[in-house]
Amino acid sequence: MNTRNFEEWLKTFRASINGYNYYTDFEKVYENVARLKVELHILNSLINSKNIESDFEKILADYPQCLKAVPILLAVRENEIFCQDDGGEIFYNFDNANQSIETYKYFMRRTGIFDLLENHIISNLYDYVTGVEVGLDSNGRKNRGGTQMERLVKSFLQKANVEFYEQMYINEIEINWRVDLSAISAGGTSTKRFDFVVKTAEKIFVIETNFYASGGSKLNEVARSYKMLAQESRQIKNFQFVWITDGEGWKTAKRNLKETFLELDTLYNINDLKNGVLLKLFKED
Repeated sequence: MNTRNFEEWLKTFRASINGYNYYTDFEKVYENVARLKVELHILNSLINSKNIESDFEKILADYPQCLKAVPILLAVRENEIFCQDDGGEIFYNFDNANQSIETYKYFMRRTGIFDLLENHIISNLYDYVTGVEVGLDSNGRKNRGGTQMERLVKSFLQKANVEFYEQMYINEIEINWRVDLSAISAGGTSTKRFDFVVKTAEKIFVIETNFYASGGSKLNEVARSYKMLAQESRQIKNFQFVWITDGEGWKTAKRNLKETFLELDTLYNINDLKNGVLLKLFKED
């Protein structure tokens, strides 16, 4: 059982681990915009057009591939857009010009794209779409938060100079090292995947990582499930479950976290990693 002081341990939790690329992944933004560079420059000719519908017709006649750049003007990545119209449902396909020009003109009018271009509200579509991509990329921050913790833990595993694997399923562990994990796999029915697996000469360590900057009911569920996993894993010889978590969100779910803390000796936070806990853990093995 854990002999550390839970309250003192909890005080070392961090408010954030956000790196500079957490807020906007500009490299990804530039790559996405560059894919439509030619199409956007052609559509630029519609800006401030005095006969935008006829000019649009000419563009589609000569460069039908420009259609694939239309959805991103509405901050949509999909090439098929659904609209509920007065006459019923309409699916607009922008992957290829397989609908009439009048249909696409109708879409451009109703969505306001023609108005955006015709009235010179913008001056350059390439710059406009770059801004759109920045906005869309911000939606990926939640996922980046999770991967940031994984990258951080990975850096400490690399420093520990151990044999480790990323994103490994239970059945892969069983096959690779001929170990029976039915105690934690619901009799072989679970498809659980661990963030990291460390293999030393004598033992297998499975590692879960996460970071919660804010609270929520999910945290209680996570703590309970990992408490159960800690109990179940004790039945397996030469096998160790490790949970590395952090974030001030846990302060809203501290009771459940404490229960797991008392049950799981190998529950660590970032401060523990910085103090060399992994080096000690794997060395002892």
